[in-house]
Amino acid sequence: MTSDFIFAIDSITFDENYHPSDNTRATTNFANLARGESRQQNLRNTLRMINNRFNALAHWDNPKGDRYSVELEIISVNMKIDHQGTENSFPAIEVLKTNIVDHHTNKRIEGVVGNNFSSYVRDYDFSVLLREHNKDQTQFSVPDDFGELHGNLFKSFINSDTYQQNFLKAPVICLSVSDNKIYHRTGNEHPILGVEYQPNESSLTEQYFNKMGLEVRYFMPPNSVAPLAFHFFGDLLRDYTDLELISTISTMESFQKIYRPEIYNANAAAGKCYQPSLKNLDHSLTQIVYDREERNTLAIEQGKFTEEHFIKPYQAILERWSAKYAA
Repeated sequence: MTSDFIFAIDSITFDENYHPSDNTRATTNFANLARGESRQQNLRNTLRMINNRFNALAHWDNPKGDRYSVELEIISVNMKIDHQGTENSFPAIEVLKTNIVDHHTNKRIEGVVGNNFSSYVRDYDFSVLLREHNKDQTQFSVPDDFGELHGNLFKSFINSDTYQQNFLKAPVICLSVSDNKIYHRTGNEHPILGVEYQPNESSLTEQYFNKMGLEVRYFMPPNSVAPLAFHFFGDLLRDYTDLELISTISTMESFQKIYRPEIYNANAAAGKCYQPSLKNLDHSLTQIVYDREERNTLAIEQGKFTEEHFIKPYQAILERWSAKYAA
C-alpha cells in the first residue's frame, strides 16, 4: 500500500435539470430534492431562493436586486485503495462548490467549496458504529476513537495534491445548529456573517468535525431567524471575501429552510438565549418537497453499505494507515 490514498474528483452541475448520478450517495439532500413528480419545480424554486437571498445580502451597487446569480457544482471525491495489487475505488466525500456570476460585469467569480457535507464513513460512524456501541448501555457514550479514521481521511484529502490543484481556498462547511444545545448571543457582529452566538456546550457533531481539523463558529446573518454553524480552517472572518461568504450563507440557509423549516423558516427570530427545536409549530413551509424520513432511513442503509464494502474488507489497512497518518 502507498503512504497515502489517491483521491479523484468528479463534478456535476446542480441546476433545474440535475439528475442524481448512479453512484451518488442515496442519502444526499440533492438526490432527495431531485426525485418524484415535483423534481424540476423543487430545483427551480431552490435556485430562486438562493439567488434572491444572495442579492439581498449583496445589496451594494445592486439597486434592482438582480446583479448576481449562484451556480452550484456537486463535488464527489472518490478514494482509490491499492490492495494486493488491485486498485479499488470508494466514494469518500461529497461537498458543494459555489460560483458567482456578476451580470453587471459579465464575470464569473469562484465561490467556496464545502458548504454541504456528505460522507459514507460518517454514515457508518453515526448510524452503525454509534448505535451498536450504545445498544446495551444505559447511558449514552461514544467510542474512544470515534471519528478518528474519518477525520484523518478528510485531512488527507484537504492536504492532497488533488485538492490543492482544484481549489484555491480551504473549505467552509455550513450546518444546522443542534436542537439539544442552548446558544447565547454575544456582542460580536460581522457585517456579512451577522451576530455571533456561542453554545452552552460542545455537541457531538462539533467534536466530530474537530477531528477533521475544523474549528466552528456560530453566526446569525442579517434578516435570518437562527444561527448557522460554520466549520472552517484558518480565519473565517479574514480568509474569505464578502461575496464568498454570501455564497455560502445564501446557499446553505436556503437548504436549511427546506430541510429544517422549524428552525430556519421559523416565524420568530432567535433571541439572546436560543434553543432550536424541531417541534416548533410556529414556522412556515417552503413550496419544496423534501422527504426527511426517507433520508434518515437511507442513512442507516448507507452506513451498513460502508461497513460491508469499506470498513470490514480494508479494516487492517485503514487502522495501520490512520495510526501512521496521525503520528
